[in-house]
Amino acid sequence: MSVIKDENTLLNTIKRIDQKIDKLNDQKIIAFFESLGLTEREDIPPATDFLKWETILVVVPNRHISHELKYYKYSIARLSFVTNPNAKTIHIFDFKEWQNITRNKTQFQVRELLKNSFGGVRDHSDRLN
Repeated sequence: MSVIKDENTLLNTIKRIDQKIDKLNDQKIIAFFESLGLTEREDIPPATDFLKWETILVVVPNRHISHELKYYKYSIARLSFVTNPNAKTIHIFDFKEWQNITRNKTQFQVRELLKNSFGGVRDHSDRLN
């Protein structure tokens, strides 16, 4: 005999509440990206695309911006942050893509990777400006 009187009802209620929480968190993510001006940029995928990602990787260009956005890292679920000093602006990517690419790489290899991808400057002439 179970302690819970009607386990199916409880599980269904929890599932419905979790779905509402997910929808509210999606609204928080969209509001956060709008406040950063990301939704207006052409290089950022539409919300229908990035909300499908399990976790969204936000690549920031320096530690100051990272520190400024630190509060949101903890108050909005499904966001992860990486600082890429080679980036000029904030970018977003699928966190699974980041994990797959950086798996089994040394810290040096990851730094080299950030120079050319995940928001990094693609050629050396851009880096000098």
